[in-house]
Amino acid sequence: MQVVSVDIGGTHARFAIAEVADGRVVSLGEPTTLKVAEHASLQTAWEAYRDQQGGTLPSAAALSVASPITGDVIRLTNNPWVIRPSLIPERLGADTYSIVNDFAAVGHAVAQLPAADFEHLCGPDVALPARGVTTVCGPGTGLGVAQVFKQDGHYWVLPTEGGHQDYAPLDGIEDAILKRLRKTYTRVSAERIVAGPGIVAIYETLAELEGRAVRHQDDKAIWTEALDGSDSLALAALDRFCLALGAVAGDLALAHGAQGVVIAGGLGLRIKDKLLRSGFDQRFVAKGRFQQMMAKLPVKLITHPQPGLFGAAAAFAQEHRNVEHAQ
Repeated sequence: MQVVSVDIGGTHARFAIAEVADGRVVSLGEPTTLKVAEHASLQTAWEAYRDQQGGTLPSAAALSVASPITGDVIRLTNNPWVIRPSLIPERLGADTYSIVNDFAAVGHAVAQLPAADFEHLCGPDVALPARGVTTVCGPGTGLGVAQVFKQDGHYWVLPTEGGHQDYAPLDGIEDAILKRLRKTYTRVSAERIVAGPGIVAIYETLAELEGRAVRHQDDKAIWTEALDGSDSLALAALDRFCLALGAVAGDLALAHGAQGVVIAGGLGLRIKDKLLRSGFDQRFVAKGRFQQMMAKLPVKLITHPQPGLFGAAAAFAQEHRNVEHAQ
């Protein structure tokens, strides 16, 4: 059956038509990306996408949202939209729907995508585990975290808010980053550093440590200068970001009892080459007496261009197997 797959983040809402059968994604159509800031609600964005598709859409919706899924009022973490699941049939014309946390969707993608959609980052170059836990985490507007548990040919996705665990600095520079952030936040979570906007605090701390005048720029400007190499301080901030991501990913894997780790998110893809040369791997395994155990975990980067859309459709397929067969 066909389903409208929607991946709603802090900045963008992505739409695509997916074909699902027997609990899995058969195909995913060409995605359309809309800016959240240009639409008042999910309904108006849905209508804009519907108009682009010629005025009609399938009557099934697979939604992935950057927020915990609790109750009938979902307020997105980094997005002003409010979603009320009970109104989805009325507002979107979707008789059948599923709604999952954005990183639960990525977890479904990790469970269903083939090995060709992953690139090796560190640890043994072997396949992700067919049994046990895989930790999935990824920096974007926030820091998403989920677990995938596999056993006897089946899988379960456990959404979490692990990105909001306390940030743990590991050296003097990171102590200084934490001190700077504590001027604004009493409690500093990992997401304050290991997410796209976090590079601002890193950059400004490094400038302060070098005695430079602090240029107040937004995160997009700093990421641009870091990735094109036009600002050595921005590049140093990117290196520090990769170290912090390695440490946080290792902490999550240790807490989850993971047998493998996947780094996801659009930002992860953008910094792929930097991750491979940054010391990410050293920080990932630096867990004291558990270092040898951590070194045995395969760590992959998901390279599928739309894991959120694919995963939303996969979550729908798992939840609505009976509906698929009925159609």
